[in-house]
Amino acid sequence: MEYQYMAHTRPEHFTKEGLDYSHSVLNQIVVNTDQADPFCCRTEWQFSFHEVFSPNRSLYFLGTHNSIIALAGYEYPDIGYILEPIESNWLFGCPLLGPVAAALLETLLQEKPFYYAKPFILLSGLMPGSAVLKKVLTIFKKYYEIVRLEPSVSRCASLSGNVDGYLSRRSANFRRNIRRAAVQLADRDVLFERCLPISIEQADETYERMLTVEKLSWKGIEQCGITIQPSRDFYRLMLRRLSLSGIGRVIFAKNDDQDIGYMFGGIATGHYRGLQFSYGEDWSSYSIGNLLQMETVRWLCEEGITRYDLGQTMDYKVRWAELELQTENLLLRPLK
Repeated sequence: MEYQYMAHTRPEHFTKEGLDYSHSVLNQIVVNTDQADPFCCRTEWQFSFHEVFSPNRSLYFLGTHNSIIALAGYEYPDIGYILEPIESNWLFGCPLLGPVAAALLETLLQEKPFYYAKPFILLSGLMPGSAVLKKVLTIFKKYYEIVRLEPSVSRCASLSGNVDGYLSRRSANFRRNIRRAAVQLADRDVLFERCLPISIEQADETYERMLTVEKLSWKGIEQCGITIQPSRDFYRLMLRRLSLSGIGRVIFAKNDDQDIGYMFGGIATGHYRGLQFSYGEDWSSYSIGNLLQMETVRWLCEEGITRYDLGQTMDYKVRWAELELQTENLLLRPLK
């Protein structure tokens, strides 16, 4: 069926410039396909990474009306030419989107220069048991040794039942600590401000506020947060793109009109993807981070968001997110 479909549908090559907007073909396909981390499949994440971390690679986009592949190519010393996900550091997204994505990759490999010299291929974000994964294993075993790499593991939480439903899936100790933190903060005149930038100017203003908070946090003090390159430019570019898409979400905690904490993320296909948060070290004893999380959950529930994705598994995320997701990462090594 897949090959019959491909036989009557001529794939189209796209450019980064032609896809770099909110409702591009790539982003529309993300919306209409099941992905473990839909936000990180979108152009806002992928293209911002490319521009900041690896701008010298070649980009390859091949698609139909319901499927697309998005890959970067680079000649690695002592290895050879590799096709890899555009975001190739954390491997959060998936470069094969849609029902005929595996066939599109096979089509790309029949074009120059790959027809004469098969590249290594790195694939990420493939959902276990998915049709796309099964097709990759079936199609490419003829040409490649398929090596299963360490899977990626992330945490997420259902927002079913709104805030009360979310809290019902947390432990009694968790709920008690949240109530205690709220009471402790009640007399400190701390307010929470929701921020939805919808222009480049608003994005830049919001980002400068985030950087001011970050400099006062333990991340800023230890120089391991978004104040340090390349993270500084990566998240700035991403927030700009998110502002044009209208899917960025930032909450600030404020005391006497001074920002003391922030939480930053974005929305895709009914899911919220948390990206960064920080708070001033002077406020570390007041559980500002926990209360920012809860204010975010409250905002998301009001918007009808169904899932909160916290990204890569870390110890502190376990208490916030009851669900664990694993995705497959594959290395396709050309057969001799």
